[in-house]
Formats: sequence, C-alpha cells, structure tokens
Amino acid sequence: MTLRLTIDRHDLHRIRWEEAPARALADGEARLRIVRVALTANNITYAAFGDAMHYWDFFPTGDTATGCLPVWGFGEAVESRHEAVKVGERFYGYFPLADELIVQPARANAGGFIDGAEHRRALHTIYNHYARCSADPGYRAEREAEQALLRPLFTTSFLIDDFLADNDAFGAAQLLLSSASSKTAYGTAFCLARRRGQAGAPRVVGLTSQANLGFTRTLGCYDEVIAYDNLAALDRTTRAVYVDFSGSASLRRAIHEGFGDRLAYSCSVGGTHWDELAAKGASRELPGPKPTLFFAPAQASKRIEQWGAAGLQQRLAEAWMAFMQPVTSAQPPWLRVVEHHGPQAAEAVYRALLDGTAAPQDGHIVSLAA
Repeated sequence: MTLRLTIDRHDLHRIRWEEAPARALADGEARLRIVRVALTANNITYAAFGDAMHYWDFFPTGDTATGCLPVWGFGEAVESRHEAVKVGERFYGYFPLADELIVQPARANAGGFIDGAEHRRALHTIYNHYARCSADPGYRAEREAEQALLRPLFTTSFLIDDFLADNDAFGAAQLLLSSASSKTAYGTAFCLARRRGQAGAPRVVGLTSQANLGFTRTLGCYDEVIAYDNLAALDRTTRAVYVDFSGSASLRRAIHEGFGDRLAYSCSVGGTHWDELAAKGASRELPGPKPTLFFAPAQASKRIEQWGAAGLQQRLAEAWMAFMQPVTSAQPPWLRVVEHHGPQAAEAVYRALLDGTAAPQDGHIVSLAA
C-alpha cells in the first residue's frame, strides 16, 4: 500500500490521507521510498499558488478538485527497472508528501536525473531534477535536515538578492522585507547583508509580528527590524523596494499607500499570510508600482545562460556554505531541527504552518514511517 496527503485546492484546511495499492513498475521506471522531507511555510505558498504556478501539476491526484503537496527532501531507491538508478541510492529533490514516488529517469548522468514522466515535461527543470547524493559536493549526511529545510528556500533567497543587485535595487536606498522571521526572508537578508560596505548597498529593513520581533533582531542580518504595528517608524522619505514574503493584502496596501511614488518596485515572493492571497482587488488601484511576482527559475535561467550551470552552482554553493555558519553555529543557532514521525505528526505540522502558529526558529522534518 502507498500513502499520501491530498488537499482541497479551494480550502487548504480540508485534507485527507489516502491509501492505494502499490503498482508494479514498468520498464524504465524506479521506485523511490520517501525517507525524510521538510515542511515549511514555503510549502503553504506552494499550495496557495498551486493553480497559478502549476505546483499541483507535479504530482496529480487524478481529481482536479484536490492536489498533493510538493515538498523537498530525500528518497531512496527501493526498486529499479532503469539502469541509471541502483537500489539503495539516495536522491535529493522534489517529492509529494507521501511515502513513495515512481519516477521515469531521463537525461541521467553521474549527478542525477530528470523525471521524464509525461505530465512533468512542460514543468521547470529546477523542480524535476533529482540529485544523486553520492555525487553532490554540497551533501553531508549529518546535514540532511538543514539541506531539506533550507536549500530550496536559500536558492530562492540567493536569486532574489541577485535579481535586486542585477537591477541596482531599482535605485532604492532601502529594502523592506515582510515576514522577516521566515526562512526565505532571512536567507535573502543574509545575502543582502554580505554586500554591506559596498557603494550603493541599500539598508535592509525587516518587518515582522510583535511575537517574532525578538527572534528576528537576534539574527543580525537586518539593519533594522520593525513590528507590523509600528509601520509609522519607517522612513517614508527614502526611496524603497518592497519584497513581500507574507502575501498580506493589508500590509501591502499600507506599504504602497505609505510610500506612493517613493516605492521603486514591489516584489511578491511568498505567502505566509496565504489566506489573503486570493483577496479580490487586493492589488488593484494601489499607489506606486504594480506588485510583480518573483519567479526564481526565470532568474536562474538568465544566470545559467550568462555563467553556465556550473558557474551558477559554484556561486550558490559558496553562499550556501557561508549561510550554514550562522544557521548551525550562532548562539543561539538560527535553526532548531524538530523531527516528526507518522502521518498524524505530519498533519499537525502542516496545520500549524497553515495557521501561522509554528515557531520561526523551528525547522520541521517529517518521515511518514511511524
């Protein structure tokens, strides 16, 4: 039997666990047992943008009313009818919140393979690649949890920083990051902070809830941290860019109305306030620039054309290794790994993330095996 979590696309609180008989492999397929995956606010964003950004298309349920939640983590080959995948090999990549995934390896090489399943061919390669852990220079068995939790988020963080630098921060002297305690936001702030001291480097201002104010200030990667209920403290005379990790329509409006023409660019990244994402008219008739969704694969593709895939990976790996220092070694560490086992525990984490009650310093790793 196989087990997976399915979600009502129109009501993310409505979920259920589904069991089905395991099917036999066809020639050219491999069965990966999903060993451990990360659950973060980023996965809630995947669900919230599931239709608009095709996240539901990766692991179809066969029912257009439901979807299977995509997560990042590790799988182990337990059966293979493809010569490029050996039983016992471990892979890092994009999985459903389930206990197994059947893949059709294509374009296989020493580093891994692409899932060549028909329904995934039109989807972006960055989500279809499975990295062979034995050949991944950034892989450390003892750091699997941190890799599952932060590597996909940090890749987005790295590309946001690169996008802003590529555009000279749109001429702004300050960058406003909402949901500043979230992992993608503080990863971005870390990358931005590495530019401190460079000519024209903008100040980085974190916006967060009163409850997360203390934690966010301890990170040290923001020049200033301001609570949502104290937006009057923002310097509205200085040209700014808003990087929206929260998706809060009311906060977005407050920023746009507060800065008006002094808002140089409005960048939408995630949705920790996922329930406001679909608010009708949320982005209509806002002063200043129209909010623009940041799509990390587009920036990655641009850099691959300019630097080559190896060049991008080299730059990303260098930033990742630097990021791991405060994440694991700071006092207190930026991340506290919390392990969970079994579907009930996984569901509890999902609901905490959905309701916004998860502690920002916690990183949740899930294994469906009890």
